Amino acid sequence: MSQSLKLIKEHVSNPKFWLIIGVGVAGIVVLVETRRRTRRNKTHKQDFGAFVERFEILPFPQLPPPAAKQSLSALTFAINETFDVKGYVTGFGNPTWKSTHKAAEKTAVVVTALLKSGATCVGKTVVEEFSFGISGENKYYGTPTNPRMPSCTPGGSSCGSAVAVAAGLVDFAVGTDTVGCVRVPAALCGIFGFRPSHGAVSTIGVLPNAQSLDTIGLFACDPSILHRVGHVLLQLSSVETRRSRRIIFADDLFQLSTIPTQRTIHVIGKAIENMSGYQDPKHLNLCQYIESKVPSLRLHEQSTHQQNETSILKTISSVMLLLQRYEFKTNHEEWVKSLKFKLGRGVPDHVIAAISTVYDNIKALYKVRTEMRGAFQSLLEDDGILVIPTVADNLLKLNTTKGFSSEFHDRTFALSSIASVSGCCQVTIPLGYHDGYCVSVSFVSFHGADKFLLDTVLDIYSTLRERVSVGSDLLSLPDVNGNRETSELLKEKGNAAFKEKQWSEALNYYTEAIKLNGTNSTYYCNRAAAYLKLGCFQDAAEDCSKAILLDKMNVKAYLRRGAAKESLLCYEGALEDFKHALVLEPQNKDASLAEERLRKLMS
Repeated sequence: MSQSLKLIKEHVSNPKFWLIIGVGVAGIVVLVETRRRTRRNKTHKQDFGAFVERFEILPFPQLPPPAAKQSLSALTFAINETFDVKGYVTGFGNPTWKSTHKAAEKTAVVVTALLKSGATCVGKTVVEEFSFGISGENKYYGTPTNPRMPSCTPGGSSCGSAVAVAAGLVDFAVGTDTVGCVRVPAALCGIFGFRPSHGAVSTIGVLPNAQSLDTIGLFACDPSILHRVGHVLLQLSSVETRRSRRIIFADDLFQLSTIPTQRTIHVIGKAIENMSGYQDPKHLNLCQYIESKVPSLRLHEQSTHQQNETSILKTISSVMLLLQRYEFKTNHEEWVKSLKFKLGRGVPDHVIAAISTVYDNIKALYKVRTEMRGAFQSLLEDDGILVIPTVADNLLKLNTTKGFSSEFHDRTFALSSIASVSGCCQVTIPLGYHDGYCVSVSFVSFHGADKFLLDTVLDIYSTLRERVSVGSDLLSLPDVNGNRETSELLKEKGNAAFKEKQWSEALNYYTEAIKLNGTNSTYYCNRAAAYLKLGCFQDAAEDCSKAILLDKMNVKAYLRRGAAKESLLCYEGALEDFKHALVLEPQNKDASLAEERLRKLMS
C-alpha cells in the first residue's frame, strides 16, 4: 500500500482531514475558472466582444463570362444571432432559446444573397435578448465594447454587428431594425446604419420580433460599401434617372437633441449650397404636420397627460412599442409559456410583460401605421429627404442606471418611431465628434425610395465631411454690453410683439436686446418664452439656464425651463425646476399644477 493511501486510511475519520481536502479541491476549481475567464477575456479583447460564434462561409464561385462580376467580391461580413445559417442553432441572444431549438435546416435568404454576390461570412454577433432593447447589453454574452468610446455602451439591439464594423473586424454587417436597433448603435458607434423601407428586403430565415416593424438593416464605415451592399439586398438596378432633391429639416425634432442644432443644420446647408440638383433647404415643424395628417393619433394622445407638440412623438412611439409587444406575443407566447418553471429565470422581465399583457383595440394601432405612411408619402413625394437627429442623447455610460431610465428611452424612441411606424427608409450618417462623443444625423425618405436615399448619401457625403471640419465656427450670439436704454426699448418692443402672438418678431427683439446687454436675466427669460411658442425647446432651456445664472430668484425662468424640459421628455429635470419654483413661491398655481401633472406622468 502506498504512503498516500496509508495516510488517507489513518485520517479518514478526522473532520480536519476532509476540510483540508475540500479547501484543496476548491482551490483547483477557482484556478481552473480563473484561467477560463482569462482566456474568455482575451478573446473579447481581440474581437471587442462582438461575436457569439466565429466561422467562415465562403462565397459562391464566380460564374464564368458573360456573367457579371460579383459586386461584393473580397468583402467580409457578420450577421447577428437572429439569422439562420444551415447547421447552426439561431440563438436569439438567449441561451434558453438556443438550448430548446434545433439547428437551422436552411440559410436565411439575405445571407445567401450576400454569399452569391461574393462576400464571405465570418460569424454571428451578439444581439440583445430576443432583439429587445437599445442599450446593447446582454447579461449572458456580455456587452460588446464600443470601439469609439470604450466606457460607453454600443447601443442595440444589433450591438455586436455595429461593433464588428466600427472595430474594422468586417467590411460590413447585417442586423435587424425593429424600433431603432440598427440606427441607434450606428449613431453611438460612429458608423453608417441603413434601415430599408419596410418589406423591401426579405426576412425569410430571420427570427421575427414584430413583423410589421421588422427590417433587415446594414452597417458600414464606408458609404460606397453601404451603397453596394444595399443594391444587392434590394435587388436594384444600377441605372436611374437623376432627380432633384429637396432637403427638409425637422426643426422641432432637432430641439430634442443635445447637440447644438444650428451646427448640424449649417453643415448640411453649406454642403448642398453649390451641389447640382439640390434645391434650397426647407424647414418644417414635423409634429404639427403629423398632427394634421394622422387623425388616428388624437385618439391615443387623449390618454397622455402632455399638452404640447412633443406629445405627438410620445404617442407615435407608444403605438410603435405596443405593436412590437403585441406581435412579439403572437410570435413567441407559446414558447415562453412552454418554459413553465423557467419563466422568471430564462426570460427578461420586459419579455414576460409583453407576453402577459392583454392588448385592446389593435386595429387602431395599424390604422395609425397606415396613415403615417400616407402622410410621409405626401410630404416627401418622389424627391424629398427629411433630416432629423438619429439619437437625442450622448452615449450611455457602462454600468449605470441611465440606460434603463424612461427618459432616455422616451427621447430615443420618439426619434426612431418616425421611420419604424411610417415604414420609411432611413440612413444614419456619422458626422464626427462633439465634446468627445459621436455625432450623427439621419436622412429619411419615403417608403420605396431606398435607391434614391442610398444614392443621395453617396453623393453628398464627401462634401458633408469637408464641411464638418469648418462647422465648429458656427453662429453664436455674442454678449456685448451696450446702451441699456436701447436694450430696454428693444425688450418692450419684444413684449408688444409677443402679446400680438408674433413669436419670431418678439424673438428678434429680445435677441437684439441681449446683444446690447447680456447681463439682464429678464431678456433671456423673455426670449425663452418666445422659443417655447416656436417649439424650440432646447434653446428655451438654455436661455432659462442663463437667466437663472444671472438671477437665482427668477421664478419664471424655472417654470419655463421646466416646461422646456418636459417637452424634451426630460421629466426628472422638469420636476426639479417646478419644485424649485414652488420653494421660491409656495402659492404659485402654475408650478403646483405642473408638479402634480408630472408626478402622475412619471408614476
